[in-house]
Amino acid sequence: MEITSLGEARFDNPMSFHVDDAARVRYNVIVEPGDTPTDDFLFEVAGPRRRIFFDPPKTRAGIVTCGGLCPGVNNVIRAIVLELYHRYGVRDIFGFRNGYSGLDPRVGEKPIPMTPEFVEDIHKDGGTVLNTSRGPVDIRIAVDNLIARRIDILFTIGGDGTQRGGAKLFHEARRRGYKLAVVGIPKTIDNDVAFVSRTFGYLTAVEEVSRVINCAHTEAHSVRNGVALVKVMGRNAGFIAAGATIASQDVNFTLVPELPFVLDGENGFLSALKLRLIDREHAVVIAAEGAGQHFFSTEAQRFDASGNPKLNDIGAYLRQRIEAYLSEEGLPSTLRYFDPSYLIRSVPANAEDAILCNFFARNAVHAAMAGKTGILIGHQHDTFTHVPIELLEQRKKQLDIDSPLWHGVVSSTGQNFACET
Repeated sequence: MEITSLGEARFDNPMSFHVDDAARVRYNVIVEPGDTPTDDFLFEVAGPRRRIFFDPPKTRAGIVTCGGLCPGVNNVIRAIVLELYHRYGVRDIFGFRNGYSGLDPRVGEKPIPMTPEFVEDIHKDGGTVLNTSRGPVDIRIAVDNLIARRIDILFTIGGDGTQRGGAKLFHEARRRGYKLAVVGIPKTIDNDVAFVSRTFGYLTAVEEVSRVINCAHTEAHSVRNGVALVKVMGRNAGFIAAGATIASQDVNFTLVPELPFVLDGENGFLSALKLRLIDREHAVVIAAEGAGQHFFSTEAQRFDASGNPKLNDIGAYLRQRIEAYLSEEGLPSTLRYFDPSYLIRSVPANAEDAILCNFFARNAVHAAMAGKTGILIGHQHDTFTHVPIELLEQRKKQLDIDSPLWHGVVSSTGQNFACET
């Protein structure tokens, strides 16, 4: 897996520990009986190099945060600044505000000088101290601005769309012969970035959703035939719904985008829900926001500023269909609807995610100072790696319904209703 380098690394790394540039980690580590060894992804191992490309006292770095909020963004910002400042001696660090729009001087505010004093307490708060936005920027104008400000390194904190934007910045700078290191840190609460075993913010989300499920279970259990419906984030992947189901152990039905389910009929979800109420007189349902999109028409598909399809509201749809069905079946019920999405994504990172943020950020700094560019910091088999940004376009990460995670969901819920194949 070839990684682009800006050129010969001519400066000694001030750090005592170094990773050999030839070290690799294999993507697939399990070999099934009878398998014939084949070529596999071999990812460059992340970490400090013996020699670095940039001269620290002369280096100028920038940070930008894009897309939706996610627990831990401020932790990443803080760790980048402290690693650059204390370990490498970089003093000129700037935060570009309001996402990629902050790279356009015509509309963006002036970047914020980032110092250890500025970032001292930001990890205690959710959100991003740099603000965020969705949508693209004029790449030529953005690179003009980076060149004018003599930015050598740009750290892009965001999901797939953000990293695709980072790749465009890298290519435009290279086309002009400007030595710009663009290094991405994967940010998605949905945990759906390929070649990253777990993104920061995911476990915080699972923990917070579990708290909501506990309240939802109490509501459902406190009335006869109580139904608690919880909608959580997960546009294309059901990791949060699945993780929270196993963590809470109080969910009876879990609906995810990867498994289109049947709503009506003898073996459909609604019939299974009715049988659950007859048997136990309460039920908790969790649905990822991307679940059940096959129930809606795609003729008038809309898109957000980042180019992502706007999802139909599966929560409101299920609420209406459940209430109507149970009424038609003559089964009196009480439904409580919970949508904690914005509450969950705006909280500070928990301890485990805070540690993960720190590792992602510091490995991004090591890569950038070594002159690596056009990459994302990956994480596989408990090892941090360098992933070419273009590779993200070739593979999407979703919940494997044959995985131990999903089998854990089915074991916990006991759900058994028809799904499309």
